[in-house]
Amino acid sequence: MNIAIVQGMLTSPPRERTLASGDTLISYEIRSVEADESKLTVPVSWLSPSRPPRVDVGDEVVAVGVVRRRFFRAGGATQSRTEIAAELVARPGSKRVQQAMRRAVAPVISVP
Repeated sequence: MNIAIVQGMLTSPPRERTLASGDTLISYEIRSVEADESKLTVPVSWLSPSRPPRVDVGDEVVAVGVVRRRFFRAGGATQSRTEIAAELVARPGSKRVQQAMRRAVAPVISVP
């Protein structure tokens, strides 16, 4: 099972780019604060978002998706990045976040 949910503050503006395929990719950097007060920054990518939120540095967001490792060529070498491939990025408490979280955990809850 691969489920990823992160809530935190944006540390940089969302970066939008158009891929060679014509799809849009939006990248976010989300800093979460853990129970032990440590801060973790999590890279999040959202491919072809239907309704991306209007957010900026310092805004609180929730990302729901899966963890993936992506490989790419840069500077003549193969590199990789581990990130959350988002199904949704939205403000906490929204109905869209609640629905996405229900869909994400449904297989776990229905296991006998």
